[in-house]
Amino acid sequence: MIFFLSVLTLATTVTAIYTKRMTTIAGVEVIDTQIVRDAQALIRGFPNYLYSHQMRSWLFGAAMINANATLKKNIDLEVHAIATMLHDLGWDMTPGSRWVSPDKRFEVDGAIGARTWLSEHPIGKFWAPERVRKVFQAIALHGSGSIVNYFELEEAVIVQSISQDYNGPVNGVTHAVYDRIAKQFPQDELLSGTNKTFVWLAETKPSTTWDTWLQPWGDAFVPGYSAVGHRSFDHIAGTKAS
Repeated sequence: MIFFLSVLTLATTVTAIYTKRMTTIAGVEVIDTQIVRDAQALIRGFPNYLYSHQMRSWLFGAAMINANATLKKNIDLEVHAIATMLHDLGWDMTPGSRWVSPDKRFEVDGAIGARTWLSEHPIGKFWAPERVRKVFQAIALHGSGSIVNYFELEEAVIVQSISQDYNGPVNGVTHAVYDRIAKQFPQDELLSGTNKTFVWLAETKPSTTWDTWLQPWGDAFVPGYSAVGHRSFDHIAGTKAS
């Protein structure tokens, strides 16, 4: 009985500490735990357009969660923070990047990278498999909003958080809050950086872009690029590569 009470007391204490570990960034209240701070430190080493995009994704999502009592009650804030901040590890154009494979879509690279980072982190390695799975699935599917919106709540909210950087505020995020975040983490390089990254992916590992939503960047900007013969359409309709 004493042991049971001790465990219960410890669990209650940990929960109380966890709920109080909050801070404010760009006027948005966010979770402030060691693993979240470490994720911020990781992405701070990326080019500014990528770092700012991932920070905005987190903050837009946090603002959306804060504006909705149901989300605030049910969303795992650490899962949300880690997934939004690490969702584009597959965009790392550093030569020899540990996050980028030669043969996987960038979304999958990001998902594997985040899962690996968690497994190597002194706190993340103790995360429940369910939490790791949510991070992995949300990142792997973040380019497929029409699919992931029908997954669990965290996955859908994570993808909606990311999409706000391109599509504007939704679900209770006001323009004033949105603009305040964008002022601290400017969006001026978002589109140019995104285009540069998508062209780079089509140039350096074209097979991962064929028959995907990235294919138009290869078609438009990469000399000699052709997905013909590699698309589902070609195999099903019988079209042959020229």
